[in-house]
Amino acid sequence: MNKIGFLILFAAIFLAGCADPAANKPKAETSEPSSTKTEGNTEKAELKGTGLAITSDTSKVEFTGSKVTGKHEGGFKKVSGMIDLVNEKPEESSVSVEIDMASVYSDADGLTKHLKTGDFFEVEKYPKSKFVSTKIAADGEKGENAFNVTGDLEMRGQKKSITFPATIKVGDEKVEVDAEFSINRKDFGIVYAGKADDLIRDNVVIKLDLESARKK
Repeated sequence: MNKIGFLILFAAIFLAGCADPAANKPKAETSEPSSTKTEGNTEKAELKGTGLAITSDTSKVEFTGSKVTGKHEGGFKKVSGMIDLVNEKPEESSVSVEIDMASVYSDADGLTKHLKTGDFFEVEKYPKSKFVSTKIAADGEKGENAFNVTGDLEMRGQKKSITFPATIKVGDEKVEVDAEFSINRKDFGIVYAGKADDLIRDNVVIKLDLESARKK
């Protein structure tokens, strides 16, 4: 390989490593919350249908954050909540999720510790994050299992209404909710910029993989 070819290859690898992982993901629409009241335990809400538990055994909440020089993967080991399945229809149902923020993990030990501090999640002051859906609407243009989910997300003392696309499947044995979208971390009080020569991007990819078993 000649020198020019090597430089082109190096540039391609470098640019790929620095690409924004949120660039090709749908961005959640953010607005004022439906209620300013802080929600209680998500598993104690009054049910309208059949309550299906969300646990860490079968469900995951993960994220991808990035900076100028690369990206980091992470998630939370402790997730709980409930799917309130009404008339077998996602449009009439709701979902609530609670995250134990101290259970955060990442692909770098030093980063995991840093994420728990005031620069990011400040877990001692804000030990829980919660999402409670307020509306689930079918998106017929994308298929029978495609929906737009709207709900209040409370994280780090900030509460916003967000809307994001999701795939929801109601089966005989389980209900599955899958979604991948980006949010702006600054909307939730995470404003740490990072190093001057290695700035952190604002948009973070959130990946939800929720699965609730149905009792036979």
